[in-house]
Amino acid sequence: MHSSYRGEEMITVFYDDRCSLCSREIAYYQKISESEGRFSWLGISSAEKTLRRLNISLVDALMYLHAIDAKGKIHKGVDAFALIWRHLPYFKCLSLIVKLPLIYPLTCLLYKAFAKYRFARLPYCQVVRNKEKDKK
Repeated sequence: MHSSYRGEEMITVFYDDRCSLCSREIAYYQKISESEGRFSWLGISSAEKTLRRLNISLVDALMYLHAIDAKGKIHKGVDAFALIWRHLPYFKCLSLIVKLPLIYPLTCLLYKAFAKYRFARLPYCQVVRNKEKDKK
């Protein structure tokens, strides 16, 4: 879904479109954000060239959610979610809470643990990891 949002901030989100959990979550975000048109949602399976151009490895993109703000800054993991939530109805407060000094390191730790667990359980992620190891 590409958009022509002309407001202050267009956000590009790269998500694992082969993961049913990830796809359901992004579909929900798409549904509640449709009226704004602020987001461009890109499934990783069709965005490999763009990821390479941005120096984001496919393994990293599969492991962690990535988003790019209007200034071209890449946000990863919890920071990507906070960027997205900041522009979604009902989630703005969550974007502030997750960035609080004591909460932020904990959410980063929990997200990283979950991301690694999810990545290890998906066969296609392991195929990509092995291909990248073979290249080195």
